[in-house]
Amino acid sequence: MGAMELRPDSHGKVRDIYDCGDSLLMVASDRISAFDYILPDEIPYKGEILSRISAFWFNRFKDLMPNHLITMDVSGYPEEYRKYGEYLTGRSMLVKKAKTVPIECIVRGYLTGSGKKTYDQDGTVCGIKLPAGLTEASKIPEPIFTPSTKAALGDHDENISFERCAELVGEDVATQLRDASLKLYTAAAEYAQTRGIIIADTKFEFGFIDGKLTLIDEALTPDSSRFWPADGYEPGKVQPSYDKQYVRDWLKANWDMTGEPPHLPEEVVKGTSERYQEAFEIITGEKFTPMKESNVSA
Repeated sequence: MGAMELRPDSHGKVRDIYDCGDSLLMVASDRISAFDYILPDEIPYKGEILSRISAFWFNRFKDLMPNHLITMDVSGYPEEYRKYGEYLTGRSMLVKKAKTVPIECIVRGYLTGSGKKTYDQDGTVCGIKLPAGLTEASKIPEPIFTPSTKAALGDHDENISFERCAELVGEDVATQLRDASLKLYTAAAEYAQTRGIIIADTKFEFGFIDGKLTLIDEALTPDSSRFWPADGYEPGKVQPSYDKQYVRDWLKANWDMTGEPPHLPEEVVKGTSERYQEAFEIITGEKFTPMKESNVSA
């Protein structure tokens, strides 16, 4: 697959961003990161799956919350990008520019991960007191908003309290972020439940476009959320998930976290790709067919 010769104006661990004047072209690669390392192997179709899952949610929630998506149709992109149609189809989106709010907006509906660690220490998650007696994967009585700071590439994000969030962005913006995050999470979790998926937690990003808070970046993908199969859900143990946990588990067992990350075995690459495809099919209710193959003219 030929990548683009054009240099991105900025790029994250797994995405490249091109400045198109009054819009941005966001391109999701098949790169995968774990433990803040970019791994040497790509996961087939990952970029396309994440882009198309985001587009599904943007479309589903467009009346609930404005978002930045303009189009995923390459024929609607600025001219210099159209010749890369084969590479861009499915994995890219043209989006409106937004004034980004530098906060990761995390909502947790279940206790796991870093939240479980602090809960075990002092009964709180990001300064929020939770009832006693919760265990790994327990449902939290009400979903909680637990923001974190957006770290520079290579650094760790830092969990912060709502009060600290308000100090950083102002009380009014912090309240808007919290309310929008909880509203989106609740709507998504209710829908996902009908598809047999529990959304344990998720991360949103927001910006302002024409003065209105707008959902940006990716939304409710296996990279920004923990999706658990509802069938077989059992508090008290770590749940299987439709994300890169498979990759993390293999790395933990086979790498001492020093030097460059190792190559993943073929079965881990293939298994991870299959998990992403399965997540796509369960969430959207449609069979995953790469858009290039179903749209040969692109």
